[in-house]
Amino acid sequence: MEKKTKTDNLNASERKMAEEVAKAADIVKRGGLILYPTDTVWGIGCDASNPEAVRKVFELKRRADNKAMIVLVGSADDVACYVESMPDVAHDLIEVSEKPLTIVYDRGVRLAPALLGEDGSVGIRVTREAFSASLCRRLRRPLVSTSANISGQPAPALFPEISEEILNGVDYVVDYRRDDLSRRQPSTVMRLSSGGVFKVLRP
Repeated sequence: MEKKTKTDNLNASERKMAEEVAKAADIVKRGGLILYPTDTVWGIGCDASNPEAVRKVFELKRRADNKAMIVLVGSADDVACYVESMPDVAHDLIEVSEKPLTIVYDRGVRLAPALLGEDGSVGIRVTREAFSASLCRRLRRPLVSTSANISGQPAPALFPEISEEILNGVDYVVDYRRDDLSRRQPSTVMRLSSGGVFKVLRP
């Protein structure tokens, strides 16, 4: 009798997603760039702890080095691995937020330096979207998430809106949710200081 694998009990859609997660994770682990669906817009991603990979994202987007990019993780517990201090209230904010929530923490650690603000701060979001969450869990690494556009151009909410320059500039284009025409909400952005004081930067 043949031994069943984890994907044997998945339906066609779940199997396709699992296959794409595996392919994307392999590219990211090797320092490559991917184009993938997130909980907000289509994004360019790479290993957020790999300075060379992050540099390639900046070059592709023609983005100024002083403009930090967001980091995605798969759970609130993962956030603590990449910030110097995670106030207790952060867990509550993440849990109760109905929209995607990006929290800017005072000091980022174990991340590519280019992802940090001039003051050392970093924006991190716990994604609940199926593909990006599965990818983060498989990688066990933080994932860059920046909109799939050249800096100064509109951010593509849908796959057909992505330019050829971006499509040709990454190492792998995820073949999942390309036909999803639902427009997702941008994330709420909040600054959270070590004392637990927070300020909404974008509602």
